[in-house]
Amino acid sequence: MSSVVTAEIMLKTQEGVEIHDLTAEINAKLDESGIRQGIVTVFVPGSTGAITTIEYEPGLLQDIPDALERLFPREIEYGHEMMWHDGNGHSHVRAAFLGPDLTVPFKEGRMMLGTWQQVVFIELDNKPRKRRIILQILGE
Repeated sequence: MSSVVTAEIMLKTQEGVEIHDLTAEINAKLDESGIRQGIVTVFVPGSTGAITTIEYEPGLLQDIPDALERLFPREIEYGHEMMWHDGNGHSHVRAAFLGPDLTVPFKEGRMMLGTWQQVVFIELDNKPRKRRIILQILGE
């Protein structure tokens, strides 16, 4: 018999690219759910944050913000700026390319990730935020 459990993780972030490792918290929520195997979808509501996987290590924690700046510079003109004048056009574009969600299989209450793979939330906005990460756990 399949079950669905919804859980949340709350974060307070600072402005700019800030990367949070969610892996341990997600595994804890999986364990608390009582569901032993299935899939977990990790989702951030909003349009200036992203969910992905990386090897959470100091080199990549610097490489990712640097790469985002090269691909989607803060200082170029964005149509969003012309409309809203809130300084975060680059944040919306970065988030659209990275995406707001990820689905991961799990077994025995733990995500089936690679050895060096962690699930992360990436803050991309130009101001501090209170973020809610939604977990939808489906399985048996």
